[in-house]
Amino acid sequence: MTFYVPRHFRLDDPAALDAFVAANAFGTLVSAGAAGLSVSHLPFLPERGGDGRLRLLGHVARANAHWQELEGAGEILVVFSGPHAYVSPSWYANHPSVPTWNYAVVHAHGRARLLPPEALPGLLDRLSRAYEDARPSPWRMAGLPADYTAKMLPAIVGFEVAVERLEGKFKLSQNRRREDVDGVAAALEREGQPELAALMREHAPESR
Repeated sequence: MTFYVPRHFRLDDPAALDAFVAANAFGTLVSAGAAGLSVSHLPFLPERGGDGRLRLLGHVARANAHWQELEGAGEILVVFSGPHAYVSPSWYANHPSVPTWNYAVVHAHGRARLLPPEALPGLLDRLSRAYEDARPSPWRMAGLPADYTAKMLPAIVGFEVAVERLEGKFKLSQNRRREDVDGVAAALEREGQPELAALMREHAPESR
């Protein structure tokens, strides 16, 4: 599979890629099987094991046939998308210019395996805690009635993707002069896109 990433927009720093995946962990799972492509949109729990390898933990509904092809699919792709927005040429200091779109995305390539049913409670607890712990009154899976949990768990299938390669594309106007980057970032802030503006400033070229 090819992924077009011009030199200006490539991000290779492992720590930055990990941080981006953790901050944008609702991903798009893609695999190819006998019936063609399968796609599912899912929250993931990323973690690095003692061997230093990144794993992506997730689950799908048992009624979603996607899980049946994961282990036999060969390479799996998970796409993590960050903030994005239209960029008007009127925001540039240098002309002539044309419209474009700025965005940040990371592609994770790897292989999947299904998790045993006994791993599901721990996975679901950790996944919910990732989004609940910062709340004033966090919800806890342990508070569910035991019979309800026993009925719900068989309705889902857990899996993990052992990531073999991460590719980052941060298209944030790095091919433009610094005054253009600053102008676009300021305009994006005015239009309610502070996260994208902050990314632009973080990855802006020192001089161009």
